[in-house]
Amino acid sequence: MSAAHNMGLVISAALALGVGLACSLARFDRERVFYPTLMIVIALYYALFAVIGGAPGALLAESLAITVFAGAALAGFRINLWIVVAALAAHGLYDALHGALIHNPGVPPWWPAFCLGYDLAAAGYLAVLLLLSPPLSQPQTKRTA
Repeated sequence: MSAAHNMGLVISAALALGVGLACSLARFDRERVFYPTLMIVIALYYALFAVIGGAPGALLAESLAITVFAGAALAGFRINLWIVVAALAAHGLYDALHGALIHNPGVPPWWPAFCLGYDLAAAGYLAVLLLLSPPLSQPQTKRTA
């Protein structure tokens, strides 16, 4: 690994932890929808890069992956936020393998390492939140009058 690669991992992990902490302090993450939405936005970046790179074939391939990650985010929101933790961590693995899976000329060379660090740190942060507040992982049951 190059020094630039390692620096991207460190910076992005620090950003993820900083964003997580800031959002917790602002209470943005008190609603269960916050991290599933974050997962969907993270997955969409590869579509943006495919459009920037003018690669319709890459856009199609990226769209398939985005569908999987968005589906996991929605399932996590509806069923259990631990699914979102797993999706964020899996997206980190996807980042590590992305270049071997999909040729997307719009992806900046530093992005996969940067996104890998962010995804894993965000997954870890959400996991800690869920361990500290287990009821947050489960959807609220509907109240009947």
